[in-house]
Amino acid sequence: MLSNSSYVSYDKALVPLSQAEIKDLNFLREEEKLARDVYLYSYDKYQLMIFDNISQSEQRHMNSVLNLLNKYGIPDSASTEIGVFNNPDLQKLYNSLTKQADISSVEALKAGATIEDLDINDIDDFTANTTKPDLLNVYENLNCGSKNHIRAFTRWLENNEVTYAPQYISVEEYTIILSSSNGGCGNNKLRN
Repeated sequence: MLSNSSYVSYDKALVPLSQAEIKDLNFLREEEKLARDVYLYSYDKYQLMIFDNISQSEQRHMNSVLNLLNKYGIPDSASTEIGVFNNPDLQKLYNSLTKQADISSVEALKAGATIEDLDINDIDDFTANTTKPDLLNVYENLNCGSKNHIRAFTRWLENNEVTYAPQYISVEEYTIILSSSNGGCGNNKLRN
């Protein structure tokens, strides 16, 4: 009997995850947690429903990545404590974004747009690192969700007469995202 530690069956062939895929999944799990935790922080401070709604979506994103980690027998590296990250870069980013969110509700909205901007960029990179249908399906759904979220944050900022300038994706990609309608993102597909 074969161990299920880092193998999955595709058409009766065992295909291991590459180190890049494992690294991407571990990072993405914490990156989705970062989004959720910053939005929970911002909701507690300002009681704006956008933060509550999107934090719930981010929890579903975290769960979908955790499902993949479990499927491949990869230990979950994410802390269960809100605001605590094992990845030092994500810890610094969390600290920076919550400090920004402390300034005002508009700055908290900008922090939200920044998170989604980063997520889209990173998921695009992770997509290039795999050919596995289950990973690609989750990445596609998370990318769709991040695009919906950046559109929502942008609308809220525009209602406050503030323009968000993308920091991670190109202005062209951002413009295309804003001109597109929200997608359903196949939430039923997230349970791989």
